Amino acid sequence: MPHSGSPRVVITGIGVVSPFGVGRERFWEHVSRGCSGTRAITEFDASAFGCRVAAPVADVTADAVPPLDGDDLWDPGYRADPKRYSRAALVGVIAAREAWADAGLRVGAREGGVVIGSGGGGIDVGERQYHDFFVDRGKKVTPYAIPVSIVGMVSSEISISLRLHGVSHVLSCGCTSSTDAIGYAAALVRSGEAEVLISGGADACVTPGMIFGFSKMKVVSMAFNDRPAEASRPFDGGRDGFVLGEGAWMMVLEREDRARARGARIYASIDGYGSTCDAYHRVQMAPDGGEIVRAITIAIERSARDREDIGYVSYHGTSTVTNDRIESQCVRQVFGPYADRLPGSSVKSMIGHPQGASGAAGVVTAALAIDRGFLPPTINLCRPDPACDLDFIPNQGRAAQVDAALCNCLGFGSKNSALVIGRVA
Repeated sequence: MPHSGSPRVVITGIGVVSPFGVGRERFWEHVSRGCSGTRAITEFDASAFGCRVAAPVADVTADAVPPLDGDDLWDPGYRADPKRYSRAALVGVIAAREAWADAGLRVGAREGGVVIGSGGGGIDVGERQYHDFFVDRGKKVTPYAIPVSIVGMVSSEISISLRLHGVSHVLSCGCTSSTDAIGYAAALVRSGEAEVLISGGADACVTPGMIFGFSKMKVVSMAFNDRPAEASRPFDGGRDGFVLGEGAWMMVLEREDRARARGARIYASIDGYGSTCDAYHRVQMAPDGGEIVRAITIAIERSARDREDIGYVSYHGTSTVTNDRIESQCVRQVFGPYADRLPGSSVKSMIGHPQGASGAAGVVTAALAIDRGFLPPTINLCRPDPACDLDFIPNQGRAAQVDAALCNCLGFGSKNSALVIGRVA
């Protein structure tokens, strides 16, 4: 049902850890200029793998964000333990703390909670511990191997770091995880079940097992190992697969009336959410794209907006041959003749595919685009695929005032999710 008449849910804080480093401004500076975060893998020996490029997060530490009001993260008696974070938890905590500070909120808000998405959680810890178990006979296995590696621990570490006593949930739905988490979080805030929530996504899956597995599936780029910056090329005729990325994109969500009462800055509103399943195949999309169309349509209808109110599309745009083609066709089907005048781009061309965090990356990109009046490009789009014939803002961003944006997300297991976000006057 449409959300018109219901309390409006708005974004009042944004935090980012990306392949470009820590901070939303650093992220925006690079994506607005069309920079690539893809590079040769150096964290481990990938010489035997078909894919040898990725967009990982460089070394970061938990003190990358300054202390917050009411902070006691480093108090010896406090239970936070950054030394035991998985990499997903680490980037998630850093981004969440930046978002919380950006929103002007204090540590220890009893009414605050966390609803985020993650596909792999602490998979890096799991891989290391299994190696220690099978190769070193368990000599280095930590008692924390299981709790640190589980997906649900990512939200728990954020809750502990910020001392938030509300819900602490992780949705793990593959690539749509964080899109679904934002839709779920917005519903909780809109209904009054939650006052203020951290929502978004975090994943750090550039590991030997993941690179090997995706190479075996032949879904990652293997033709640009000698030219990493060119490997992720959504909608281009020369694309040959996605680039595995990493990062965390977090937002503070609260009701508009609450935000205005405390004088908070508002980036954008969460207006509509739709989610469907092709019920078709574990990794393949249904060729007709019917359920993708339906998810987008539901999101627009629930936003109580007309299709032509949408001024920008944050595409899923993975750089895989079939997915990009079907997504393009679905957007054309939803918007009809207006699709030819509707600009959009894929931030994955610059940051790779951060798995369960990808939807949140798209929402943050769209929210900053609305806030800054500038649409980032799709880079490496040199020879457009004739089957992908829309305005993907090739290679160079452009100034534009946008009132609403569609954020599209697709995932393994036939999952399709979409969000509509809007400008708040």
